Amino acid sequence: MLARGLISLVTAAALSLAGCSAPTQEISLAPIATPSATVDPTVKAVLKPYYGQTVGWKNCGKRIMCTSVKVPTNWDAPAAGSISLAVAYRAADIAKPLGSIIFNPGGPGASGYDWILNSVDYLGTANLRSKFNIVGFDPRGVGHSEPTVKCFNAKDTDAFLYGDDGFPLGSPQSIKSSRAILKKFATACAQNTGPAIAHIDTVSAAKDIDVIRAVMGSPKLDFLGFSYGSFLGETYASLFPKKIAHMVIDGVIDPTVTDAQQSVLQIKGFDLALRNYLADCLSSSDCPFTGTVPQALSKIRTLLRKLETSPLPTKDGRPLNAWVANTGLIMPLYSQDYWPQLSQAFTEAFDGDGSTFMSLADTYNDRDASGKYTSNLMEANIAISCLDSRQPSDAASMAKQNSRMLAASPTLGRYWQFGALTCETWPYPVAKHKSDYSAKGSAPILVVGTTGDPATPYGQAVSVATKVLSSGHLVTYNGEGHTAYGRSNECVSSAVDNYFIKGTVPAVDPGC
Repeated sequence: MLARGLISLVTAAALSLAGCSAPTQEISLAPIATPSATVDPTVKAVLKPYYGQTVGWKNCGKRIMCTSVKVPTNWDAPAAGSISLAVAYRAADIAKPLGSIIFNPGGPGASGYDWILNSVDYLGTANLRSKFNIVGFDPRGVGHSEPTVKCFNAKDTDAFLYGDDGFPLGSPQSIKSSRAILKKFATACAQNTGPAIAHIDTVSAAKDIDVIRAVMGSPKLDFLGFSYGSFLGETYASLFPKKIAHMVIDGVIDPTVTDAQQSVLQIKGFDLALRNYLADCLSSSDCPFTGTVPQALSKIRTLLRKLETSPLPTKDGRPLNAWVANTGLIMPLYSQDYWPQLSQAFTEAFDGDGSTFMSLADTYNDRDASGKYTSNLMEANIAISCLDSRQPSDAASMAKQNSRMLAASPTLGRYWQFGALTCETWPYPVAKHKSDYSAKGSAPILVVGTTGDPATPYGQAVSVATKVLSSGHLVTYNGEGHTAYGRSNECVSSAVDNYFIKGTVPAVDPGC
């Protein structure tokens, strides 16, 4: 039984981007011209070999080129060694692209490199992809980049994510057990990844983006960041405000909010999404609930409490306990497209079968039917997050935070308690970061927020656009799901495309 509040933080961002875009336009395609690096004369001498490096591009698919880019292992000591980042881009359809948009799909821990190779036609719009090179990369610690965070083997990961220590929630025995396995996890990450794991924080990743920008031959950055990618973009903007050409952040994290506050905001977001799902479900004839939304929530709480001591059987033989069911419940709240699967999961569970909830949890955790984990998203998520910030883990602080979580969501908050334990024994200090995220002097930054977003609640987009950034411009999508561009409506797509392609910013929030 693990305290997984931090592990849940925006890890499924990439899920919400899939399958929501029109196919690429069928037009006459221009030959691909690989970029040449451009070096700003103000770059320090010790960094010029990175900014001016020549990379070997190779063909990796239809109009897709890929390579590896060297960056300093430790940006505070750039001459002390380097690591390689996996970078790929889908070439624009036109002979003279308008630029190269570097994008991040979220996480932390989601692979932008794999997105380019496997899913680029589902990113944004065909109009944008035809005019810009679309660049994806694996941040340090992620996927194909160095150092790839490796922690447990598949068997131990199963125990970590799906196990139950058998002790009552919140009991001294349960907290002791959680501390023990989290310390074992942190030790395994350090041993199996190597010393470079100490340098995979978001500030370092943002500095890496500036090298990739230069390698792509762009004097200024074009950037599109979803979910955690918004934080990565905000961090870049705080470091290099005058190097921004265009920046769009969608599914926005407020960088001025503490970890503890972020957890409360997020659990409120998921609670709202659950209520919205139930309201929609109760309006249909095949809903597994009856009555009112409060009555349906009560039924869910009863189910989860029962699962704490009496797990449900599943078709693959793994028992569904309350904590796995919570993960399976959270996953389909990221997108309204998954709501029918959530209804199926509840229907089965009320009949004594936990199979669909287990399948949804597997999707969230990137676990395939053979028991293999197909990415290192979870490990990288924890490793990066623990370097970026931490919650206080003393008993008094955790008790106050637990009370906030329970008040924010009586249904889900019970299973998001003790999140501070996740990073308590992480063996590396929190990385230094900027205290000012206003990005004064930057070009306009487009901030896209969804009113029903569970993982990055809408209020954060409003705050970032109107209070945090000195040049933020809000685009609201009135709807459900996590992130909006490429998966919502023409209003959002036009606002983002017109900004990148024409340089126009909405005079007022279009309220899409």
